[in-house]
Formats: sequence, structure tokens, C-alpha cells
Amino acid sequence: MTASYFDVDGTLVSSNLMHTAVWYMANDINPLRSAKQLGRLLARAPKLLWAEVRDRRTFNELLFEAFRGTSEDRLHVLADDAYEWCMKGKIYPGARDIIRRAKDLGHEVVLVSGALDFLLERLAADLGADHWVGNRLEIHDGYATGKLLRPVVAGPTKSRLIANHALEHGHELAECFGYSDSYSDVPMLSVVGRPAVINPDPKLLRMARTYQWPIIELRHES
Repeated sequence: MTASYFDVDGTLVSSNLMHTAVWYMANDINPLRSAKQLGRLLARAPKLLWAEVRDRRTFNELLFEAFRGTSEDRLHVLADDAYEWCMKGKIYPGARDIIRRAKDLGHEVVLVSGALDFLLERLAADLGADHWVGNRLEIHDGYATGKLLRPVVAGPTKSRLIANHALEHGHELAECFGYSDSYSDVPMLSVVGRPAVINPDPKLLRMARTYQWPIIELRHES
């Protein structure tokens, strides 16, 4: 049995981590706190833009600071709505077909993403994926601290998590498949024997052409 490892944002869905953060901030039960949280997120925008290009781990850590002070109960009470607004409606046409084909071939399908774990759980169930690996918020006394539990799922860490999963589940990495849209995920794609790109950014597209990796385009109908 082999495995197919999928990035999520930009690969299977057109949304990104920022959409989730903004949605939660905008739907805080206290309008004043909601405005303050959105203001802090906006003030952090220049650092986020820099980190998105330079260091995905730093981007994740900066972004999820916005959840500081949000109660664990509210995170989970709103999770179904957050999934509907931020992920379910953004799934690319064709994404389900790719997952289904992998399952038909007997692959274990694993989502590996910087998204929050409780949202990935819902996406995995919706798509029929077997497992998910996502970021987890640190909770203290029932409230998010604004920090992520280790390991932070981003960049090169994804490759280590995939290698660990393959080892634990008896998969040969040389026979495993990996899918992503972002050049930041080159370590993730390089650790598997059969990488492919979906909706690749320009740098990843050039690499895919150089190494003759399969290139898949999934777009929403205009």
C-alpha cells in the first residue's frame, strides 16, 4: 500500500489560511473585540506578506497570533460554519476526482496543511481522505494563547512529517505521491518518489517542467 500526500490551500481548495483567520475574527461574539482583532491582523499585514514569501513557518506563527483570547468552545462551535464558508465552497472542481482516483488505486490519502486541525478533520471527511496533519492551537485555561503547538506544519517540516507518517504506516517513500501548488513545498514534493504539482505558482511550474513532474490545473468555472 502506498500513500498520496496532498497540500490543501491552493491545491485542493482556493482559500488560504488568511481567510479562516479573518472569518473567525469577523464572527467574534463581541463586536468591539472583533474590530480590535481585525485591526491587529491588519496592522500585522506587512510582516505577514514578507513572511509568506520568505518563511512559511513564520507566516503561520504570525497569523495564528490573531486567535489569542478566543475561547476553545467558540473555536469548535463555529467550526462547521467556518468550514462551510472557508473551505467547502472553495473546493476545486476535480479535486474530489483526484482523491477518488488515488483511493481507487489503493492509496492512503493524507492531507498535510498549515490549516487548523479541526477544519482539516471536516475537509478530510468531506473529500474521503484517510488522515490529516494540521496545525494545532495552544489552549490554556480554555482560551487560545495565540501560539501553535509543535511541530508547526509548514515548509520543510512537512517533509519530515510525511517521512514519519510513511515510516509509521509502512509506506515506501519512493512509491508515494505528493501534490502541492507552492514552491515553498518543494521539500514536501522532493521527499516522495512521485511528485506532482496542482495549480503551480511560477517558480514551482518552472521546476516541474525541468524535472518533468506532472502538472495539473484545477480551476473554478468562470
